[in-house]
Amino acid sequence: MDVFGDLLRMNKRQLYYQALNFAMIVSSALMIWKGLIVVTGSESPIVVVLRMFSHLKENIKFLTKGDNNEVDDRGLYKEGQNWLEKKDVVGRARGFLPYVGMVTIVMNDYPKFKYAVLAIMGAFVLVKRES
Repeated sequence: MDVFGDLLRMNKRQLYYQALNFAMIVSSALMIWKGLIVVTGSESPIVVVLRMFSHLKENIKFLTKGDNNEVDDRGLYKEGQNWLEKKDVVGRARGFLPYVGMVTIVMNDYPKFKYAVLAIMGAFVLVKRES
């Protein structure tokens, strides 16, 4: 009997199974994301908001600035426009999950952490055995 050959074939089969399982998880996540894009009609159906205005009154004006930008966003406004008003706000929050966005912020601030998490998740899927 060639026990080693049988074991090698079984391990190859298990490896192929785990790789396909991982590919299915990744493609499922992509399909969910694309589905959210279709349902919400937005290219970014889920966003992380670092600063939030609690109420937008009728006559309030505000100036936006990205957290990672040195200057404000006036260069992105219409010519001659210096402030945003309520009518300029396009998006609307449909849900609120406090602190969930911190994962995204940490992964953007520390790219090595992001790759480590992805590697751990990939290794977990590849070595996990179905019971």
